[in-house]
Amino acid sequence: MEGNELGLLHVYTGEGKGKTTAALGLALRAWGHGLRVCVVQFMKRGEDYGEIRALRRMEVDVFQFGSGRLIIKGGHCQEDLDCACRALEFARLVLASGEYDLVVLDEVNVAIYFGLVDCADVLAALRARTPGVEVICTGRNAPDELLEEADLVTVMTVQKHPYDDGLGARKGIEY
Repeated sequence: MEGNELGLLHVYTGEGKGKTTAALGLALRAWGHGLRVCVVQFMKRGEDYGEIRALRRMEVDVFQFGSGRLIIKGGHCQEDLDCACRALEFARLVLASGEYDLVVLDEVNVAIYFGLVDCADVLAALRARTPGVEVICTGRNAPDELLEEADLVTVMTVQKHPYDDGLGARKGIEY
């Protein structure tokens, strides 16, 4: 592979903060170089995220597939399953379309871990993508099969976090 060819699979996972932020930083870089960027968010909905506001101003395509409620493992409902299935089907179409140079599948790892989508189906969509489409999969608990498939894996670890001292999420920093 030559130095400028696109088409790698990145996985950003781990318990530490910054997986989505890192993916969107790369999306910003790609957009700045004229690449076509799409963000597909599993399990997320809402416009109050600072990064979503910025991406929309940049006219980056962002598609959200979430019920709007907090989901814990084993605590999902049919609406959560339906949203995740729609997200995966949409991602499959986007990946195969060739319309984008970079596609971020935000929180897809968590959707797999929670059992909302099947890892084999995600891998099938990734393998069927148009050649040259760079993909980033984010979220905690990335499955081993996805890690093995990836060209680049970054595991975020937490050493210290202000949440541990009771500091809540801050507008403009954590969301």
